[in-house]
Amino acid sequence: METRELRYFVAVAEELHFGRAAQRLGMAQPPLSRAVSQLERRLGTTLLQRSSRSVTLTEAGAVLLREGRAALDAVEAAEHRTRRAALAAEGRPSIVLATKAGASTELLAKLLSAYAAEPGSVHVDVALCGPGEQGPLLRTGRADVAVLHRPYDEVRGLDVEELLTEGQVAVLPAGHPLSTRGRLSLDDLADREDLPAPRWPGPDGAYPPGPGPEVHSPTQLLQLVSLGRTLMVAPDSVRALLHDDLVPVPVTDAPPVTTVIAWPPHSRSRAVADLVRAALRL
Repeated sequence: METRELRYFVAVAEELHFGRAAQRLGMAQPPLSRAVSQLERRLGTTLLQRSSRSVTLTEAGAVLLREGRAALDAVEAAEHRTRRAALAAEGRPSIVLATKAGASTELLAKLLSAYAAEPGSVHVDVALCGPGEQGPLLRTGRADVAVLHRPYDEVRGLDVEELLTEGQVAVLPAGHPLSTRGRLSLDDLADREDLPAPRWPGPDGAYPPGPGPEVHSPTQLLQLVSLGRTLMVAPDSVRALLHDDLVPVPVTDAPPVTTVIAWPPHSRSRAVADLVRAALRL
């Protein structure tokens, strides 16, 4: 199979619509349909069931979608890592660290400072991500190492070291009745009409239904909390980011959050290894 064919198939399998997939790929629909049909003939199986009204995946198609995504990620990773290796050979070595915007700010600052003091340290580019974006950056080679937070971030298939485990707090607008409580439970925060839960986009970019505001970053979420439009449940270390108009209250039954540093298991980067060691010393 060719990577071009895989990209075509993955686009159709994700959109489940040839027209939308063609638009996404920037091509006409007829050659896209022919390419997918040719791929099916070569594999000797039907990947997509087509009707005048819908397109659905067969069992074989679901397997190829999963494997095809991994293969395309590997190809993209090879390209990015080769380019960075070339820069290193030219005397411009660097690594990319991915982290969620607004998360673990104090820890990250200490880590970058500690690593910079190491003999042989290289430049670290920090990629600030939205929720759930760090893992894909690692898998596609656009990042070399990442700071992730379990159980919210997916770490399957990555090498990880645990750095910190902490409880969670509810961040509330100052003056709200709940902000005067010494502790809260998740039931206290559920289905509140005055502070509806925020809605984050899913993997497809669509927001789930609900009364809460649509959010795309922790910074935006904190601003909405200060305006009294929603609430936020976050690791205890979020306290360092809060102004006087926001109040953190411990949530006793919220699952603990573990901050980890993660990297691809096949990484052979000395700089990544040194950065991980610096993180573990902290």
